[in-house]
Amino acid sequence: MEEPRSDNSEDIYGEEDEGPPSAYTDCEADYQKAATDDEDSFVDLYCEEEKDPGSTTCADCEADYHETGTDGKAVCRHVKTTQYKISHELISQPLETPVGEMENHIVINCREEETLQETTEPNDSTEISDLPGKPNLEEERKTQKTNLERLLEDLGLEQYHREKLSLSRILGIDEKTITDELGDCKSNIPLNFLKKLVMVNVTARNVKGVSCDLSNSSSESNCDDESDSTESNFEDLFESPNETETFNPLDIMTALLLCSDGFVQQELALKMSMCQFSVPLLLPNCDTQQCTLMLWAMRDIVKKYRPSDLSESKGFIEERIVLSELPMISFVRLGECSLSKSEILNKLLNNSQQYHDTFVHRDMESGDIQRRISNGLTEMTWYLPCGNKNMDIFSEPVAIANLRGDIASFETQFSFLCQTSAAVFVFFDQLDSECELLMNKNHKAQIFLVGNQQNKSLTPDVLKKLATRLNLTKNNIIIKTDKTNDADFVKSLKKVVSSVLTKPQLKMSVEQMADVAYELGIPVDEDSPECQAGKKNADAITAEIKDTFQFKENQFPLQGQIWKELTFLEKEEFHLRNIGSENIENYKSNLKKKKEEQRKKQNSYAMSNVMTCFINAIASPDRERCYFLKWMRMNLDNLSRIKLSGLRELYKEKCKDSENKQEIKEIDQQLSSSSLGVEHFFREMGQIYEASLYLPETDPSRQQLQHLPKLCAQLLLDGFPLELVDGDASNIPLRWVSDVLSQLNDLVSPKNKILVVTVLGVQSTGKSTLLNTMFGVQFAVSSGRCTRGAFMLLIKVNEDFKKVLNCDFMMIIDTEGLKSPELAQLDNSHEHDNELATLVVGLSNITIINVAMENSTEMKDILQIVVHAFLRMKEVGKKPQCQFVHQNISDVSAHEKNLRDRKLLLEQLNEMTQAAARMEKREENKNFTDVMEYNPDTGNCYIPGLWNGNPPMAPVNAGYSETVYELKKNIIQQLRKCGSTSNNILEFREWITSLWNAVKHENFIFSFRNSLVADAYMRLCTEYNQWEWEFKKEMYKWVTTAEIRISNFGTAAASSEISDMNEFVTELKSEAITELIKWETKILENLKKYFDQPEGHVYLVEGYREDFSNSIKSLRRQTERSVLNQITAAADIKQGMEELDKIRATYTEKIEKAVYALINECREKKVQMMDKELNECFDKMWTEAMNTLSFSEQQTLNVFTSVSLQLQANLSHKGSHACELLSKKNLKDCGLEPFKYTPRGVHENFKVAIKGILTSKNLVKERQEVADTIISACNDCVWDQIKRKTNYHDTYIQEILHIIDEKLNKADVDTDIEFEVSLKQHICGSAARKFQKMHEEFIQENDPYRCLQKNKEKFCTDFKDVFYERDQCQKKAEEFTNQCLKPAVENFIYRSLGLDIVDKMLTKEEFSTRMSFQYSILLDLISKSAFENFKSYIRSYEDYVKSWISGRIKETFSFGSTLCELEDKHLKFCVNHINDAITKVKAENTDSLRTFVENICKEVGDKLVISQDSLDAFMVLNNADQEQFGHWLNECVEEMTEALREKFKSTEFETKLSRLHIKPENELFTRVIGCCKQCPFCKIPCDAGGKNHTQHFASLHRPNGLGLIKSKDSKKLTTDVCNSLVISNKRFRCSVTNNEWCPYTKYKNFFSDWDIRADVSLESSDYWKYVMATYNKDFAEAYDAQPADIPDSWKTITMEKAKKSLKESFNIS
Repeated sequence: MEEPRSDNSEDIYGEEDEGPPSAYTDCEADYQKAATDDEDSFVDLYCEEEKDPGSTTCADCEADYHETGTDGKAVCRHVKTTQYKISHELISQPLETPVGEMENHIVINCREEETLQETTEPNDSTEISDLPGKPNLEEERKTQKTNLERLLEDLGLEQYHREKLSLSRILGIDEKTITDELGDCKSNIPLNFLKKLVMVNVTARNVKGVSCDLSNSSSESNCDDESDSTESNFEDLFESPNETETFNPLDIMTALLLCSDGFVQQELALKMSMCQFSVPLLLPNCDTQQCTLMLWAMRDIVKKYRPSDLSESKGFIEERIVLSELPMISFVRLGECSLSKSEILNKLLNNSQQYHDTFVHRDMESGDIQRRISNGLTEMTWYLPCGNKNMDIFSEPVAIANLRGDIASFETQFSFLCQTSAAVFVFFDQLDSECELLMNKNHKAQIFLVGNQQNKSLTPDVLKKLATRLNLTKNNIIIKTDKTNDADFVKSLKKVVSSVLTKPQLKMSVEQMADVAYELGIPVDEDSPECQAGKKNADAITAEIKDTFQFKENQFPLQGQIWKELTFLEKEEFHLRNIGSENIENYKSNLKKKKEEQRKKQNSYAMSNVMTCFINAIASPDRERCYFLKWMRMNLDNLSRIKLSGLRELYKEKCKDSENKQEIKEIDQQLSSSSLGVEHFFREMGQIYEASLYLPETDPSRQQLQHLPKLCAQLLLDGFPLELVDGDASNIPLRWVSDVLSQLNDLVSPKNKILVVTVLGVQSTGKSTLLNTMFGVQFAVSSGRCTRGAFMLLIKVNEDFKKVLNCDFMMIIDTEGLKSPELAQLDNSHEHDNELATLVVGLSNITIINVAMENSTEMKDILQIVVHAFLRMKEVGKKPQCQFVHQNISDVSAHEKNLRDRKLLLEQLNEMTQAAARMEKREENKNFTDVMEYNPDTGNCYIPGLWNGNPPMAPVNAGYSETVYELKKNIIQQLRKCGSTSNNILEFREWITSLWNAVKHENFIFSFRNSLVADAYMRLCTEYNQWEWEFKKEMYKWVTTAEIRISNFGTAAASSEISDMNEFVTELKSEAITELIKWETKILENLKKYFDQPEGHVYLVEGYREDFSNSIKSLRRQTERSVLNQITAAADIKQGMEELDKIRATYTEKIEKAVYALINECREKKVQMMDKELNECFDKMWTEAMNTLSFSEQQTLNVFTSVSLQLQANLSHKGSHACELLSKKNLKDCGLEPFKYTPRGVHENFKVAIKGILTSKNLVKERQEVADTIISACNDCVWDQIKRKTNYHDTYIQEILHIIDEKLNKADVDTDIEFEVSLKQHICGSAARKFQKMHEEFIQENDPYRCLQKNKEKFCTDFKDVFYERDQCQKKAEEFTNQCLKPAVENFIYRSLGLDIVDKMLTKEEFSTRMSFQYSILLDLISKSAFENFKSYIRSYEDYVKSWISGRIKETFSFGSTLCELEDKHLKFCVNHINDAITKVKAENTDSLRTFVENICKEVGDKLVISQDSLDAFMVLNNADQEQFGHWLNECVEEMTEALREKFKSTEFETKLSRLHIKPENELFTRVIGCCKQCPFCKIPCDAGGKNHTQHFASLHRPNGLGLIKSKDSKKLTTDVCNSLVISNKRFRCSVTNNEWCPYTKYKNFFSDWDIRADVSLESSDYWKYVMATYNKDFAEAYDAQPADIPDSWKTITMEKAKKSLKESFNIS
């Protein structure tokens, strides 16, 4: 109860909105009556600004003062002086000063931080005169900013007054999106208001600004000091609590609306309406003194209510509020009023149980702040009944308008209200001259006066006169007496309003009000040309719609039954359910024809007029296009709502009773056929585009439609949703969506990275509302519109946040609700739900899952779908995260109370995971956490109900908004961690295609094919191949060095100090193990780093990590075996040569002594001897000397015996039968004739024959082919050893036996012990024969007698040189160079050249990975078009590959200078190494030539193998001068360099290849041949990388007929392709199935290590189809079969199509 005021008292607050004087003191104070509400007398204040350059700043309050204290700080006098904050608003409170006193007035402009100080004498006028030295005030005012400009500057919105705020700007994701701190910047106030309002937060109007309290510091210190508090000034209690520089919420709202474009205004109005805030009806602009009717802004507000006449039937009305013809009751103020009009209105519109501040009033936070720009604002709200008499305040709907400010200042707004309202309630304190305003005869509204008895001048007589003057009755006057409290007053007011609503004189929609606005000169926000053009285009389309179903039939022919038929055909291509006994390829070909027929049918329709108009409209300029689409959506919603609202409610009712299944199905069908939205137009557009692609490329119709995807891409970029999944047809128009995304990528590249958030859940659980609230987007949520399928929408990430999220856009996907099992049975939508869930989960980085704990059965079924989707994603390499959202849980302790529910949820998730794992054949997944990272505590969010009370008058629950905001922050935090998994738009497009193609299969995991996964796998293979080659190359180099060290062991070139060979070998093996471990560790570390990197989509191939890790370990084991074998062989051969070397050295020494004796003998004769005589003497001496030497015959090894022992050891673990078979035949009798496999004995013959009959295969022929392949590989190994001209070692035959075992294990042919023994005997017998010969040749070559005889000529020449005392320096230098250095250099080059050739070949794309190689070799095959090549490739794959690789090497190196450059590189290295050694040894001043030469050998011994035999021969009879020898040696090395260059140039490439220690063709073959496994059906080789993978796969399967499979009855080659067979009802049998028939769909039961991905696209195997169709007869003849029945579609495949198919299959761009 308020105390009465004295007559002369002044209400300085006025109406609730006016508050105390503003905290802003502006230097301009215009005389504006509108600026104040309640003053009776006005003081016109003018003040100037005066800057004092000598002033200092107060350290506490930052105001300027002229005095400075001793500490240098400004002395703040504001505590001791009276402070007036003077603003441009007129202040009613007089400035009074006691008589005889002088008072200092400090006028502070807080914004400008300037102070004016003057002295006022007692009784002075309160008008402050102009200060001297200033220009005329009128001149200054012209240059000052307007009120609006100043406020916008304070709010940081000035730039948006010109360039309006857009939706993309306010919805963009940035740091502030997830920041609660407002900061110290005032410009954050409107942004915070926007952020909260967009998220429908009812606390949005609670705005606070930054501190501007002058005594802030001191007050804080006082609070902290207890002693001060006891003596504190009690006057502080009376100070204003508003200590912050803040703004009235109405000013903020007005400013934002003035700074926003039409779409933001509409969005703000919609959100304000949802919050039950009043929305602007007339928006003022205080600069232009004009207001605008906000019709467009309110267009999107849809309200649903139940008037009294529908309460019995439970019906309701749902319509766009601007179209509703409702009575409007307006509330205005005339003059001063002590009643708070807005607060009274709030009480009028709310009952005590559900109170909400619809209108801002003075007792709200910041509501008492002086308004600066919002006077003249007319707000509007609605009271809408719910149909409950006990709760409804008014039983009929009513619009309420509220004008801010005095109507005397805003006559236009008042006139507008009087002509549009049923009644106008005028609040006043006293009425004098202003009452003329109320006497306008044009006003249609009833006038009601509302007064307050607190004004003593308001007497009954005054009221009587007033009523007479205004022609009002007593019933039109309401007075709040002193004894009436607010509740009673509101009750009486409600009664009067109710009486008006009983028989309203006027009902008018907001749309109709526009006519009144035009009459009064009020502009309407829809007047813009773009809006009107958009409306015109939209109305032209929607005006045609009379019957929705008929309209869709006539205007959208392409998306009706034709599209559904196409969908069926597409899915049938994947399922092949109706194939029966028909040939698969023929059946698929027929399906393709039917699809083409449907496309032709689509193309036969001319584009409808409606679609022509629609496409033209969306091709219009940006803003006009956006208005058009908005008008379209609103018009279509208006049309659909009438029928759909009722159907939707009926559907919900019926769904509660599962007995009404047929009715539910019928209603669902009606909903679908009656639904009409913008998506139907875009759907038709997509079908028009897809159909046009079946026209010739030159067809004008096709060319005219090529721009459609770009139009749609631009719309997506503008923030419009695009239909991803057509919910009616349960299909995706893949080509349309793909091309739209491609165009989108072109528009935004290179800023094209996206992260995806999706929502999944049961029908009608508020998924769209959740997304709309979270991100401010506009997915359809009205009851008349229900999401069907899935829609995607793009939100821009602001520049400052892109690096944080590692993306440029966020893609939001809204999905159709998953149906409960009961409903799903009705329309067989189980499949659709699974497809949709798998698709969106696969596309998402985070999936929000709406669950309802109250219905555990339904939740369980939905969880099964969701878990299935997550399991599938884990298996294909995707790792999406999930967030469970539980709605309608409002308890603050929900998180704790639901601990048990979360445990139950996790248990159910685990249960669902196990069930899904069994279905997908992935039973190793036992728990949900095995599938994905999930924490029950952080992965669940509990959200209160959406409404705070009972709709329609309930505002959005603040708890809902706040919790959704917390969820949004959590999701964005999770997305930060997803940065490494972000895709660019093209990759996202690829995921859509591959996921959708895979989900259409019954077995998703085994059908999934994705080029991104293939690309990631290719990159991993490329990396692994580089690591593998680096490892092998380094180990080759190490082994080469080790062999050189072994060769030089015990010679002058030896570098090791160890004298015992066994000890030396042990050391080398230890070094080898260390080196191997080092490299294994390095590659494993490389693998780890590779998977740790954020780029390259490595997470997609995480499943292959273990395979590659195992391949690395296997590589290390194989290399270790090879390295140790080579060391052992080299050491054993070296040791075997030691005895021969000793004999040779001894004999050479004896011959040398004999030569010296002969020289002495000849010199003693002292006669001149001619060459002839010397030759005779030498021959005689040589014969005698050789006769004195005892040459025993060298013992040769029986290689057959050694090989037999190794073979016995190899077969010893195979059992006694193997040993028995081995003993039946002597090894010497084996390998003499070409191997021909024949089963031994009658029993074996019969067994093989039976197997062949049962499996339709020739087992003998298959085994023969395996044998031929193995024999060829072993022969290559044998020849490699023979070419090295070394001695035999057992490791050679061990390597051969290892090759045989390895290839037999990998062979897909059924073999037995008889076959294995006979094959090994043949190969070992042949190898032993060749090794025996190699060994004998080696022994012969190294026989001491032979070696001496070989050097006889040299001894003779040296004998004559010494006898004649010739200078031997040059000759010996040449001899040393040619006999020792030149062979060593040549040997080094040939040791090194093999690695270089491999390195060079690996730079070619075809050798980068196994799949690149396959692509290259197949492309070469088809380019050459020779049947024999195809036959050889298919039947003798390995031989053909080796031959092809050799050919590529020859092509590369036979011509050009590449090889010469490599040779020259190594030659230069060796020469430099030798020259460095000579220089170094020269500097050592050795005592003899022997030492000199030996030191040189030692220096080069780490790289060159110096033949000890040649060195010994060189040292014989050598009397050269050391210094001269050194000189000539340098010369000879230069000559040797040139000689070798010439030799290399003249040597044939084939010869060079034969001399290489490392055979490039073998290395490359090993690299590209892979695991050698072949598809069990079509025999295509495996494409997987690494050797030890657990799953085999091929990129391109071929017709089985090419793998020698023919029909059992007709003997015709089959045309079935594996990719189709594995999804068909066809069966197979073989030895693996024990000759039992088995469906191809269950092939995994028998070939679990093979992954044959289903593929329905007829183009997928076009390459091999083309080959088979082209060479059908040739293959039949070669395979002894009848030609296949080639499907017609195969005959149309051209070579170009085949090549294109090849590219696509191997993912070659």
